[in-house]
Amino acid sequence: MAQEQTLQTTVCIIGAGPAGIVLANILRRSHVDCLVIDAISRAEIFARGRAGVIESTTVDCLQRHDLAEPLIQHGRTNDRCEFRSPSGSVLFNYGALNNGEVHAIYPQNQLVDDLTQIYLDRGGQLYFNYVGQAIHQTDEHITVTCYDKTTQTPITIQADFAAGCDGQHGVARRAIPPEAVHIYHKHHPFNWLALLVSAPPSASHVIYALHPDGFAGHMPRTSTMSRFYLQIPSGDTVDDWPDARIWTALHTRLAAPGWHLQEGPIDGKGLVSLQSYVTEPMQYRRLFLLGDAAHLIPPCGGKGMNLAIHDADILAETLIRYYQNHLPLSALARYSTIRLPLIWRAQEFAYGMMQMVHPTPNVEPEEAHFLHKLKEAKLHQLETSPTFARDFARNYVGIR
Repeated sequence: MAQEQTLQTTVCIIGAGPAGIVLANILRRSHVDCLVIDAISRAEIFARGRAGVIESTTVDCLQRHDLAEPLIQHGRTNDRCEFRSPSGSVLFNYGALNNGEVHAIYPQNQLVDDLTQIYLDRGGQLYFNYVGQAIHQTDEHITVTCYDKTTQTPITIQADFAAGCDGQHGVARRAIPPEAVHIYHKHHPFNWLALLVSAPPSASHVIYALHPDGFAGHMPRTSTMSRFYLQIPSGDTVDDWPDARIWTALHTRLAAPGWHLQEGPIDGKGLVSLQSYVTEPMQYRRLFLLGDAAHLIPPCGGKGMNLAIHDADILAETLIRYYQNHLPLSALARYSTIRLPLIWRAQEFAYGMMQMVHPTPNVEPEEAHFLHKLKEAKLHQLETSPTFARDFARNYVGIR
């Protein structure tokens, strides 16, 4: 084994996903020294095809920090979504209801790779295949120990602060004593099959299908790629859903007069167990949590990546103010104070959407009929109540 190496920096960023790479870019632009580590390679990060709906507030954030050019150049905009059921559909033009604010459609993996290249081109330090192992703190600094898989070398990183952007199972969450934070957790009674398909989108907009058999979602990504979600019974595995069964279910649940579902090779299948959690505060001494390390939110409404990027924006702003104005450590509590109310608003919105689009499992037929009528009532409000529709559109396109 090679001899242990030590690195010095101001902010050690653990995880090169959306939160980590945005935070790194903003800090570097303001001359706050930082470095980024990630446990896997750049190619492996790019292979993780996930979200693709970018809120107007997130686009504004990236533009403020001179990070939006690739997104604006190569992405496209979308101003509507559709709620579809066997009894009809509601085409919801949220852009018209929200002063023209719309979503950008651009794959998360491509956005992250673009921002990674910007960071590297500007001289940023990024170490792939560095596996975080432990985090230790003193009153004066924080130490991240990790392992370089490429050279098989132990690495010690000493910093003023660390930013945990490494997800729900990463070293950052494990480094916080349970008694130091409060974690609010909810496991939802719905499971999804997430599908990445080599096929052009079957519509230019997102489709949420409300069907007695279960929810189905159509999410356009690029001109040649589509993402689908399919609610499946609790206890089912990916192996229980061969391609033929998947396409039969998608055709049934997404059916609409005159509409055609584009099929193609299913390149990726994954099981999504829907859960929510929020960590309060999003800080333990010199360690901050961002994105999925701090909060997890179901994919309904496309909030996850957007919340992560706004976490990075506010933490960067907080750290920059701390250094520029020589503030006390207590001033860093500003990060959680600003972010948590907005995170809870996003959680509430996603929870409401889940209740709207999913048939509730394991209930008696009479209760199921009652709940279905409540869902129909909410869809009716989207069509007939300007106040309800405007409020839904405002939260859907970007929590402020």
